[in-house]
Amino acid sequence: MADIDTITGDVIDLALRLHRDLGPGLLESVYEMVLASKLTAMGYTVARQHPVDIAFEGLRFDAAFRIDLLVDGRLLVEIKSVERLTAVHAKQLLTYLRLTHQPVGLLINFGGATLKEGLKRIVNDHRPSSSPPLRLNH
Repeated sequence: MADIDTITGDVIDLALRLHRDLGPGLLESVYEMVLASKLTAMGYTVARQHPVDIAFEGLRFDAAFRIDLLVDGRLLVEIKSVERLTAVHAKQLLTYLRLTHQPVGLLINFGGATLKEGLKRIVNDHRPSSSPPLRLNH
């Protein structure tokens, strides 16, 4: 199994090639499908539209949200095709990382003129503010 930095590098390399060869502005689903296929061909396990259940105050919500791509069970990839990324896009991915207890995610926007401004690596460095005995949900 490849380390997270290798996986991240491979996804970024493929995303750059996709953006260069297919161009900006296609539907997110097109980039997702092609990226998943190419990663699978490289030997990665890739889940598309991976459903995630959440629990809150005793309630369980099945498939509360879906991860665009889950690579090797540990890298979350959120794909956008918008003119410009906003803060809410990064917050969405960070929340997904926290809820799935994963360390790293990539936010990739294929909608811009270049991929450089549309690529963000988000790290889940969430640390609970209270000691374990004081937390309610541990």
